[in-house]
Amino acid sequence: MSARRPWAWPLVPVYRAVLAVKDALRGEPKRLQWPVVSVGSLSAGGAGKTPVVIALAQMLKSRGWSVDVLSRGYGRSGSGVELVTGADTACFGDEPVLISQRANVPVWVNADRCAAGKRAESEAKVRGIHLLDDGFQHRRLARAVDVVLVTSEDLDDALLPAGNLREPLNALQRADFVAVREEEMDYVAPRLKPLVREGTLIWTVRRKLRFPAPLFVFSAGLRPVAFCAIARPEGFAAMLKEAGCGIVDTIFLRDHHAYLMRDIERIVELAKELNATGFVTTEKDAVKLTAAMRAKLETLGPVMVVALDAEFVFPERVARELEERISMKQEKI
Repeated sequence: MSARRPWAWPLVPVYRAVLAVKDALRGEPKRLQWPVVSVGSLSAGGAGKTPVVIALAQMLKSRGWSVDVLSRGYGRSGSGVELVTGADTACFGDEPVLISQRANVPVWVNADRCAAGKRAESEAKVRGIHLLDDGFQHRRLARAVDVVLVTSEDLDDALLPAGNLREPLNALQRADFVAVREEEMDYVAPRLKPLVREGTLIWTVRRKLRFPAPLFVFSAGLRPVAFCAIARPEGFAAMLKEAGCGIVDTIFLRDHHAYLMRDIERIVELAKELNATGFVTTEKDAVKLTAAMRAKLETLGPVMVVALDAEFVFPERVARELEERISMKQEKI
């Protein structure tokens, strides 16, 4: 087990005790009329939840389900229950806007996801399914299914604040399905078996970058600067290089960082010093760039926005198992 912040090891028992108190005081979860499928992780960001939420929403829609997403809207300036409309990331949060654009389903934001779900149900014309974004720790809301993303990094990480785990590994006993990256399956799957309960199934997720046509990986020239404000940004940089994108440097900002013009000016100055030909960033970052910010970047070169897609290696099996589990849970209610 490794610690990102070794100085914080003495605080881990305190954090663990707080978790135990919260569990002891936890009341009966609130229930919605529709089934809730939670998508979450053990770690505080970087597991790849957003692409999986999008993939599940698209899959369920293709099978005739009415789907919406309930999100906290981390860092949003808005208040109360709101339906994501347009691309105002300050109001709704960056991930809800991205999910709304990519999945083309209603996305409702509020810290109280039960209130968001009730509002969604009151305005819907047909019965559907709620996808609970980043919901594994949001246990105040009952769910029919818990889907948990686990990475190899999670299995070797420590609890907050020394590491990035929000819960210990034995919390995986609550998982109905565990989603694992295809390239990590051989390492992760054997280590999961003693951690999950009997009947928990493992899904394989394939991740890939999608570059814009017509120039694809060369859309920002041969020497672009990459910048992003996501958790575990090193993974994004590694995927760019593996795809043949010749990035000359990377600028990493804090996850969910709200870009200011001075950030963009700093990025442009670095690019000039490196004789860069343009920029590459993620969809999650691109939705936060204003027209003025994009124009400033484009004074040096094109801005290439790269999408991170997630797909299930055995989609029909995933759909069948998910629908069966939802049906089983609904029969017990």
